[in-house]
Amino acid sequence: MGTPPRRDLAEADAGRLPSGQFLTDKFPVLSYGATPHVDVKTWTFEIIGLVENPASLTWDQFLERADATVTADFHCVTGWSRCDNRWEGALVRDLLGLAVPRAEATHVMVHCYGGYTTNIPLDALLAEDVLIAHRHDGEPLAPDHGGPARLVIPSRYGYKSAKWIRALELMAGDARGFWELHGYHSNADPWAQERYSF
Repeated sequence: MGTPPRRDLAEADAGRLPSGQFLTDKFPVLSYGATPHVDVKTWTFEIIGLVENPASLTWDQFLERADATVTADFHCVTGWSRCDNRWEGALVRDLLGLAVPRAEATHVMVHCYGGYTTNIPLDALLAEDVLIAHRHDGEPLAPDHGGPARLVIPSRYGYKSAKWIRALELMAGDARGFWELHGYHSNADPWAQERYSF
């Protein structure tokens, strides 16, 4: 007998879902705008802003640090949740260690290929399960799901797990990103149902 599909686990996993979420075994593609196709030969990732040592990594340099695996649930603000996603990549707290955040840094603006942005408290990025992922469930991350690399923040709704990541900009205060400017919550904690800012 094989492993049952994820939908058969709904009853057992119901207690791990935030209020207002339903379980799915699918991984819907939700994005604003066209999917950028980023060549890893030209891909770079930067850590800028309020840091002691601004950092820039090529794809090969990123892969040298991509030795972490995180299994976590993914909660979309539209109401679906997918359990036990296996992400592989580099822990953000280790990458931030390269740049050394300055004491006054409290928030981060995430910049992405394609122009998307989202904001997040710095403390949230320092959690042990936050990473920049290049693989999902054993496969290279598809462009529609943010490949070649995306941010993954399991403690927040999916719009904070920004696709096609390009840079982290450390800031001394908060500022709204793309969806946040359109009414979505700046903190986006699914357990507090922080879906909207109004």
